[in-house]
Amino acid sequence: MNVKAFANEPLSDFAEEGTQQAFLDALAAVRKSFGAEYHMVVAGEERASEHVIESRNPSRPEEIVGIVHAGSKAVAAEAVEAAHVAFSDWSHRHAKHRAACLFKAAALLRRRRHLLSATMVYEVGKSWAEADADTAEAIDFLEYYAREALSLFGDRDVAPHPGELTTYRYLPLGVGAIIPPWNFPSAILTGMTSAALVTGNTAVLKPASDAPVTGARVTAILHEAGIPREVLSLVPGSGKSVGEELVIHPLVRFVSFTGSREVGTRIYQQASIVWSGQRWLKRVVTEMGGKDALIIDDPCDIEAAVRDTVASAFGFQGQKCSACSRAIVVESVYKAYMRPLIDAVKRLTVGDVEDPGMYMGPLSSRQAFEKVLSYIEEGKREATLAHGGNSIGEKGFFVEPTVFVDVPPDARIAQEEIFGPVLSVIKASDFEEALSIANGTEYGLTGGIHSLDREHIERAKRSFHVGNLYVNRKITGALVGVQPFGGFNMSGTCSKAGGPDYLSLFVQGQSIAERL
Repeated sequence: MNVKAFANEPLSDFAEEGTQQAFLDALAAVRKSFGAEYHMVVAGEERASEHVIESRNPSRPEEIVGIVHAGSKAVAAEAVEAAHVAFSDWSHRHAKHRAACLFKAAALLRRRRHLLSATMVYEVGKSWAEADADTAEAIDFLEYYAREALSLFGDRDVAPHPGELTTYRYLPLGVGAIIPPWNFPSAILTGMTSAALVTGNTAVLKPASDAPVTGARVTAILHEAGIPREVLSLVPGSGKSVGEELVIHPLVRFVSFTGSREVGTRIYQQASIVWSGQRWLKRVVTEMGGKDALIIDDPCDIEAAVRDTVASAFGFQGQKCSACSRAIVVESVYKAYMRPLIDAVKRLTVGDVEDPGMYMGPLSSRQAFEKVLSYIEEGKREATLAHGGNSIGEKGFFVEPTVFVDVPPDARIAQEEIFGPVLSVIKASDFEEALSIANGTEYGLTGGIHSLDREHIERAKRSFHVGNLYVNRKITGALVGVQPFGGFNMSGTCSKAGGPDYLSLFVQGQSIAERL
């Protein structure tokens, strides 16, 4: 197979009139499809259900983006059993065949790029730019993992032994439960699913209940690209029914999860149990969020530090596991940093992201909206509100970009993941205290430092305990193949998505020695 070197998918330039019009056309097409039904895919066939999920537009909750048929424990179990049967054929397909399916899916996604991005504008409230980046990342995962699979499979080099033919190879695991998040409903879902499939596993995909339409559309593309329906099932539904059944089913060999710490630790616990009829120890691949910090050191480029703080904290309304929720500022530059920071936050636009002029859109759901507002109320008791703190409008789940100052390092808003547009600014006496505060949570996903002090930068590289460390740039926006993504501690199993060792999580090694 003749394959070019991997390169990240370019982002769309909406300043170009043609690109902007193409996206407007895609928005119109998606709006025209509002209320359409999307079926489950179980045991190779589409399936309807008495239970449905009404996916609503968080900018205008009265609008139904799509009606998605949802499964039950029994349906989830049926999907697992069908995937178990399909594994015997799919696992023996040549890696080139499986990789070719991913390459075709990437090509299909490129052709339908704006349509999928427009779906996310309506379903989860992503701005044009954030939605486009999400789709570009999905393409990157398909392209990158296809190439990685081509190099992974086949006999590996081992030391020769006299009189024996020795080989070492990788084998797929079996049936995987894929449980992705709603905040990157194209990119992360595509990456998790394609990694499992290209390594020869079969999968049951449970898309997030806040983004099931996007999940259904990605699944349809994968099927069209050549992934058999028996190999990839789509079973939307609640975590307590479908999700739990997938985790505990004895035929499930591994669980791939991205989401909250609370759910992730429960999955980890349940998957550790050897259930009746189970013949293996389940593997769990999980990413569970963070409480990410950007250190503002003295000296630093204040203008760049402010720009990167705002982008990291308020892009997609702070609903990224990598979002900057703590700015830890060395006292000697505090005043110089705070004034332009507040001015920059005041300039952010908030509203319906169908409008390309909006930087921030709504929170993803009423539940998320109420959770963020409750944290803001807690912040008012723990610290000083410097800006924002209010909901916006009568309709939609809009919250102002919010900044708290005088935040104690052990405050709830400085320790717990809020997943919203709330930034806690913490003052540190010097760099060493700033680093100590940065490491002072149970998470370890992303972090960064803005500094012109080389010694401090090198100290951060040694001692800032995060999976993704960024120096003099924003702390969001990891690129597939460039910045493998995943964190430490309660941020998950440090499964570095988009990295050279990620696919190894979905295979097992076999050594063969044949006496000559």
